[in-house]
Parts: sequence; C-alpha cells; structure tokens
Amino acid sequence: MGRNLYLTDATVTAMKPLRSRGGEPHVGGATKPPNGAIRSATPKPGNTVLLIDCEPQTSRFVSAGLKLRGYSVCQAENGSAGLNAVLHIRPDLIILDPDWLDMSGIEVLQTIRSWSNVPVIVLSIRAEEDQKVLWLRSGADDYMIKPFGIAELTARCEVALRRYHKAVDKDPVVQTGPLTIDLASRAVTLEGRYVTLTRRESRLLYQLASHLGLVITHQQLIKEIWGDFSPDNMQYLRTLVRKLRQKIELDPSQPKLLMSESGVGYRLERNAIPSLKSNH
Repeated sequence: MGRNLYLTDATVTAMKPLRSRGGEPHVGGATKPPNGAIRSATPKPGNTVLLIDCEPQTSRFVSAGLKLRGYSVCQAENGSAGLNAVLHIRPDLIILDPDWLDMSGIEVLQTIRSWSNVPVIVLSIRAEEDQKVLWLRSGADDYMIKPFGIAELTARCEVALRRYHKAVDKDPVVQTGPLTIDLASRAVTLEGRYVTLTRRESRLLYQLASHLGLVITHQQLIKEIWGDFSPDNMQYLRTLVRKLRQKIELDPSQPKLLMSESGVGYRLERNAIPSLKSNH
C-alpha cells in the first residue's frame, strides 16, 4: 500500500532552517484544504530554489553555486520535510536528489505534481535511459546525471523557470459551467469545491482544458497521457474518461462538460451552462 503523504507539524523538525522570501524563518505545519486537495497559489516570478534530500557534498556544491548566481536556496533533509517545504515556502524551482531519499522519489514527485506545477529538476547517478524516461513521464521537467557542472545546472534552471513563468504569467484559468481549472497550479473546483484528481486524470483534464471547445483525438490523448499510442490503451482511455466524469460532472450519466465525439476523440465543452444551486 502507498504511504500517506499528508504532512503534520512533526515533519518540520526534520527540515533545515528555511527562510521565507521576506527573510524571516518559517515556522508552522501543513494544513489540508477542503476535500484533502492542496492548492498551490500562483507564484510570482522569482528565484527561490528548494533542494530536497541532496547528498551532502552535492548539496554544498549546488547551494554555493546557485547562491553565487543570485538564487535564494532552501534545503530539506528528507522527502517528508521537502513536501512540507513545498507547501510553505512555495519555491520557484525544486531540485530533487532521489539517490538519498527516505521514501520513493517517484512518490515524492507525484505528490508534488498533485499540488503544483512548479518545475522539478532531478539529479541522479543513474544514467540508464529507462530511468530518465520514467522520471520525465512522472512529471520531472529535467534530468541531470552526476557529476555535472554548475554552469550547466544553472542554465537548465533558467530554462525551466522561463518556461514556467511564461505559463504562470498568462494566468490561464479556464471556466466552463460549474467547473474551474487553474492551468498553472492545476487546481480544480466544481461549484467552488476542490476536486482531487489522480495524476492521469489531471493530465487528461489539462489537455482538454488547454484546448477548450476543440476535439482532441484519441491518439493525441493517449500519447500525452501514456507516452505512446497503442490500440490497447483505448480501453484505458475510456475508463479514465469515465472516472474523470464521475468527479467533474454533476450527473455523470448525462455529461455536459466532457463530451465524446464518436470515433474521433473528446472535448471539454466551452459554453457549458452554470448549475443552478438549490436554495435549501
């Protein structure tokens, strides 16, 4: 069974002293928004980097190099503390070292992705292609093999931050009927209530919301969600659509938002009618 990654004040004790963007030490524990979903506020462009569980020598090297180049660097000593730090300091970029994590690195990354779209760069000694593909498909923005130079790491940080802030600055909030989707933070609400989605449900909804009102073919959706097209994935896609409808439709048996185009694909309705809430 997967571990429960919701966090409490106890995880703060495992974290190195963190500084907020105002320079004051941060204290306090994690809180859960309604329905257990955690929404990340849309960050303003900045340069705060969070290092999660980096091996000591790597941590010193990366921290010193980034600070010299104008970055503010915070450090978390393990995965749990790192997740807590993501909630509290809202970094602009995360550098994750899975070789030293106290829990599954993929699990940590997927938990971050369920809350936030902040860029994540993975550092690892593992050079196998299948490892790179696994991390990138799980939500990492970049993957660097140790050893590496600080100039290359800095360049990759700059690229990831440019891409991220370009998306955030557009303030892409999509609303159709009772459904609201923040494409930057990936927060989803239905009639004002948070909706908790799995990673694949989130990817599916993100693709549809990014092309609101347009049909996306089955092949395109499968490639975006699973990485390549296989006829066997058609049934997986239908199952995923059914599960997503159960979360975002007021009446999943009569969908008004996530529409099927027979034999072609799916689209998210652009002009759905807002729901009429009961007065009692």
